[in-house]
Amino acid sequence: MTSQTATGNPVLRVPPASPAAAAAYFAASLAFHADVSDVASALEDGGDPGFVVLDSRSTASWDQGHVPGAVHLPTALIAERAAALLDPAVPVVTYCWGPGCNGATRAALALAELGYQVKEMLGGFEYWVREGFAFETWEGADRRAADPLTAPVDADDCGC
Repeated sequence: MTSQTATGNPVLRVPPASPAAAAAYFAASLAFHADVSDVASALEDGGDPGFVVLDSRSTASWDQGHVPGAVHLPTALIAERAAALLDPAVPVVTYCWGPGCNGATRAALALAELGYQVKEMLGGFEYWVREGFAFETWEGADRRAADPLTAPVDADDCGC
């Protein structure tokens, strides 16, 4: 143990998990989450992406902007309307406003409890817009320049 660890380094105060435990945790995380740029890439390919995107926000939020082709189903209405809007054989990717909102998590839970395969889109609508992807509003299509703090300026992808 280094002297900094012994003196209370806040990062290592709780030691890292074993490599095997870390691998299991991160593999499981990928089964529950999808990245905004991966969702955009799958949708932009033009074919069937193999999943449906679900916006779990209010109608006012939906009108302000949403992912093109997304299904609008506010979390509070999932139990009563999911069966009419979603095919239980098709995985669902939920999103809400952004990382400061757990609405997509609540929507994913509600869908999973109804038997749907589900992932949550990390970053939500905020990062969809910040990464420069096209979106729709009640007025029509829109797109903003990518925020250089969230997306590469001179490359197609971040290389992650």
